[in-house]
Amino acid sequence: MPNADTPALPFLPFARPDIGDAEVNAVAEAMRSGWVTTGPQTRTFEQAFTDYLGGGVDSLAVNSATAGLHLALEALGIGPGDEVIAPTLTFTATTEVVRYLGADPVLVDVDPVTLNMDPALVRAAITPRTKAIMPVHYGGLACDMDAILAIAKEHGLKVVEDAAHALPTTWKGTLVGQLASDVTVFSFYANKTITTGEGGMAVTRDPELAKRMRVMRLHGMNRDAFDRFTSKTPAWYYEVVAPGFKYNMTDVAAAMGVQQLARLPAFVERRQYLAQRYHAGLKHLPLVLPAEAPAGDVHAWHLYVIRLAPGARLSRDALVQGLSDRGIGTSVHYVPLHRHPYWRDRYALTPAMFPEADAAYQAMVSIPLFTAMADADQDRVIAALDQLLG
Repeated sequence: MPNADTPALPFLPFARPDIGDAEVNAVAEAMRSGWVTTGPQTRTFEQAFTDYLGGGVDSLAVNSATAGLHLALEALGIGPGDEVIAPTLTFTATTEVVRYLGADPVLVDVDPVTLNMDPALVRAAITPRTKAIMPVHYGGLACDMDAILAIAKEHGLKVVEDAAHALPTTWKGTLVGQLASDVTVFSFYANKTITTGEGGMAVTRDPELAKRMRVMRLHGMNRDAFDRFTSKTPAWYYEVVAPGFKYNMTDVAAAMGVQQLARLPAFVERRQYLAQRYHAGLKHLPLVLPAEAPAGDVHAWHLYVIRLAPGARLSRDALVQGLSDRGIGTSVHYVPLHRHPYWRDRYALTPAMFPEADAAYQAMVSIPLFTAMADADQDRVIAALDQLLG
């Protein structure tokens, strides 16, 4: 730790959004326009996102990735008595949306190297009640989508990708969002690879799914506010065709999203650079470093998750405290779902049922990785880890 004569360095957070003048100006312009709810900026963002993915899909902007996952499962007809397979090593949003619909998530363990769901365990978890699989691209590294899609096809199951970490991740050269899944859902939360503050995007190539999600996104109305309030003829009339939700994105958020999406190539380059610097700077320490993407593919590097190797001289909690003492923020992704009281108690789950995820959890720390992070900031993290573990 620094001695009393050493000035304290500013706290280095685990993550910080990279927001510049372009985003600030775009948000101000949206506010001045009079359209602060869903309107022209939202449509522009949706089209820009579709274009970024390469076309051929429909993109629906929503107020969170959680909302997008809920809309996707609802549109696919998931309901009471159904089962949806998901990994235990994820945020609770992945599975809480299953419960919104009265269905049951079935949790599976992860691959010990990638920390993505293990396809062999997915296959073993299928029952007559299974209706869908929800792969989570952990940290920005794609799941084995060939295996998952093959299992889904074999058993007549739907696939909804939780791609909250995965912009712009690729699998065998294809962007996540363009694979053969039914729906893919991205997150634009504050610490994601692009941000709208809160927000998300649901992407599908199925026009019927897109139509249903669009209606359910805004109260089950058959016309959205932008259509009704910009019509040049009296167009106040609309019909409620289903008991929908309030999941639309605002134009204020979308205006930020348009600018963030334009910066995504630079963001990706910076995250790749920082990840490689971590690889080089930490390889001598008793750590398991995160898996890289296969050759030719892109890891989004939303997270950089280190794991203490067996024999390391500190526990995970002691390492977190040691970094905090040195002014460095961290997080843990995640406390597995099987350890949370609701999921544990409802489904009688134990750590022994998920040995790989549980072992990873007890050894893992997410260290700072964000595009506004200077090389000197990263050097502080590397030096602190060397001091604590070397």
